[in-house]
Amino acid sequence: MEERKDQWSSKLGFILASAGAAIGLGAIWKFPYVTGMSGGGAFFLIFVAFTLLIGMPMLISEFIIGRGSGVEAISAYKKLAPDSFWVWVGRLGVLGCFLLLSFYSVVGGWVLIYTGMSVVGKVIGDGANYPELFGSVIGSPGMTLLGLLLFSLINILVISMGVQNGIEKANKYMMPLLFVFFIILVVRALTLDGAMEGVKFFLSPDFSNITGESLLYALGQSFFSLAVGFSCMVTYSSYLKKDVSLTSSAGSVVGMNIFVSLLAGLAIFPVVFAFGYEPAEGPGLLFIVLPSVFAQMPFGELFLSLFLILFLFATLTSSFSLYEIIVAAFTADGKRSRKPVTWIAGLVIIIAAIPAALSSSTLAEFTFFGRSVFDVTDYLVSNIMLPFGSLLIAIFIIHRMDKALVKEEFQLNGSGSLGLYSSWRVLMTWVVPLTIVVVFLNMLGFI
Repeated sequence: MEERKDQWSSKLGFILASAGAAIGLGAIWKFPYVTGMSGGGAFFLIFVAFTLLIGMPMLISEFIIGRGSGVEAISAYKKLAPDSFWVWVGRLGVLGCFLLLSFYSVVGGWVLIYTGMSVVGKVIGDGANYPELFGSVIGSPGMTLLGLLLFSLINILVISMGVQNGIEKANKYMMPLLFVFFIILVVRALTLDGAMEGVKFFLSPDFSNITGESLLYALGQSFFSLAVGFSCMVTYSSYLKKDVSLTSSAGSVVGMNIFVSLLAGLAIFPVVFAFGYEPAEGPGLLFIVLPSVFAQMPFGELFLSLFLILFLFATLTSSFSLYEIIVAAFTADGKRSRKPVTWIAGLVIIIAAIPAALSSSTLAEFTFFGRSVFDVTDYLVSNIMLPFGSLLIAIFIIHRMDKALVKEEFQLNGSGSLGLYSSWRVLMTWVVPLTIVVVFLNMLGFI
């Protein structure tokens, strides 16, 4: 097989980029507020179980499909299952990434605006009304559109520079800094009076608040936080050389993702409890509650700025993978070059994201089933398309992809013993698809 023109320069570059793809809004924004609304420790435990038993086998599967084919998502399914409907799994992934970016870029814009405001000292202040401030940001058409534009431009510039010079280089700087900032914030949070109540809430399981919807959120979170289900990792692993172990790489990515989720909980819940706030604050937790509590701490503006910068880094590294699957799909035939395709894709995504950006202002009255454009897109992508895409990938790799190729890729370079391979096949054959189906049926009220 020919080597791809675009390749990661090293295993570390691939792991950091893959971890960057996984660690984003899901781990730092969505995970804390969903955990807060779902009872804390019990949700975290279920999330970890789903991540290890479902998310990680799914991640390995996408790695196998990507490197086994050596091409991006749509072409991968074409190559591995020619003249079949399976190519639609790749197309679904590209569509899903497009829809995901249509609201993800909006939140990225909010983070970018808040980061800029915090760095210049415009968030924390005497008598500041943080719910009103957040409302003024997301309720301002000009501000939300400016944030969307700037966030998208950063993505476009990085993606247009290619795999090694763009995505890999950006992640090599951003990911280590993300961990450094996080550890600083966790140390500060744990030294606050009353912080242990937050730690207890986060790490002590209470299953009384777990519902079918909580299980669905935990399942969706395990997909969302590992960037699986839309074949993003198929595209990323297609740039991977044959001398890299897929299972150890997947283990590194999953370990980093769970660790970041743990750090997010330890950075946020001790602070929230120390100052008497409710953990179940919903999506406004990071934009309303945290500025309120940081305002009561010495050097609060500095710590808030650090948190928002790491949040911005995580949001960007994750959005790079979403852009890459789209750009790779339209440059796969070699007839179109990366830069113009990236700029055109970016422009289309910006236009598509405008309704979600205006869903708290100009289009606030425009709803579907009582949900805003932003909320409908979020629910569709996170709770329906991601699990559905994962179900199709699970069926594909077990029942359609060549078993000899799957086993070869799994075990290449000491990736795992025969027993580990057999365990993975059992998980992908039974546990992953059945769990997805059961959680869906529970959500619909059938069980």
